[in-house]
Amino acid sequence: MYAILDIESTGGKYNEEGIMEIAIHRFDGHQVVDQFICLINPERKIQPFVSKLTGINNKMLRSAPKFHEVAKRIVEITEGTVIVAHNAQFDYRILRTEFRRLGYDFQRKTLCTVDLSKQLIPDAESHSLGKLARSLGIPMSDRHRANGDALATLKLFKLLLNKDSDKKIITEVIREESHGELSPTQLDMVFELPSDTGVYYMHDKEGEIIFLGKSSNIKKRVNQHFTNVGKVARKLQKETKKVTYQKTGSELIGILKSYWEQKKKRPKYNHTSKKKLFTHAVDFNLNGSEHIVLNIEKSSRLETMQIAFNGMDSARNFLERVQSEFELCPGSITTEAECIRTFHDECEGPHCNEKVTAAFEKYSIAGKSMALLDRGRETGEHSFVLIKNGRLQGFGFVELNHQINNIHILESVMTPMPGDENTTFIIESYLRKNNRLRTIDLTPSSA
Repeated sequence: MYAILDIESTGGKYNEEGIMEIAIHRFDGHQVVDQFICLINPERKIQPFVSKLTGINNKMLRSAPKFHEVAKRIVEITEGTVIVAHNAQFDYRILRTEFRRLGYDFQRKTLCTVDLSKQLIPDAESHSLGKLARSLGIPMSDRHRANGDALATLKLFKLLLNKDSDKKIITEVIREESHGELSPTQLDMVFELPSDTGVYYMHDKEGEIIFLGKSSNIKKRVNQHFTNVGKVARKLQKETKKVTYQKTGSELIGILKSYWEQKKKRPKYNHTSKKKLFTHAVDFNLNGSEHIVLNIEKSSRLETMQIAFNGMDSARNFLERVQSEFELCPGSITTEAECIRTFHDECEGPHCNEKVTAAFEKYSIAGKSMALLDRGRETGEHSFVLIKNGRLQGFGFVELNHQINNIHILESVMTPMPGDENTTFIIESYLRKNNRLRTIDLTPSSA
């Protein structure tokens, strides 16, 4: 649990500042569950440059509550949380100073989004909140006011959580939360999970991820893990002390994220194979030959992957589909090389080649630069998968339309994900089965 915090102080000498506005959003890693936003009478004068910067003046604060009147609320909303702030050292120091004046030792763990952004977005031109938000396309309003800056910090933190592919943030927080405590019951763990699409992580008592998976219904899938029989299921039931999750909105992102993180982290109860996810491929043989022939081969025989399939039956079904869809002549389809000549008399020649090329263009991402848009994690948000020159680049989430058509913004806000032949197979096979995704062409000529 996190408390996204921003404080506007009066300015002045070190440790003599007072809080004049505070905003706190209690955030469970997925949504805000409580919030507190309040002007505070600091009982001291505001420095003129601060008043000019924030628009807050002494007159506005005369009728505002004093800090001791809101101290209990601040303690309650931050109880059991890690305080997250942009330049957390400053906000935490000011807050502790105010509590110290009341004779109370206020202590919380902290995370600084300046430090996190330097680790996870090292190439940013600036790591100040305003410039970082602008470069990432994060909307900001009421700049230099507590709630405006807190909301921008919240959006930035969500993005950083997504970029934290090694799960350093969540693992460290869980390790600290669970140290010396009894684990919750399996029933409680399942109860807290959403029935949404995403990736889930099963952690042991040390906070380490021992299993991860993807599902269109996280709650239902984890419940199955806790009720299944079998060797691995029993081990998960015994060793899992906490379950965390990340919503993806998009099923495709869930599949890609699960594949990538399993490959990278290799949790001990995931069966992670180093082999290809596909066994066969349709070779389009687009090499300028007189007659293009669609031929199914075992993927190991092809020097370059064309369109891949997990099994001969899937490949045959695809050939039947494109033959019907593009009205290909029989000579364009074969699974036995020696059968090609049989149908040459029925071939339409170059016109047939054009149809085969059109089929390849439709069902392959080779050489394409585009964004695949899908539903987001919440209303008003879009998810995207970014492909550049036929290779997966990463995924992310945007809210504003101008972000969608700007490849530079998409590259800035995305969580990078290295593409390989398996991710190409995942994307192409998903697109064959789902025509719901919106495609944005990002090739330079269309920009």
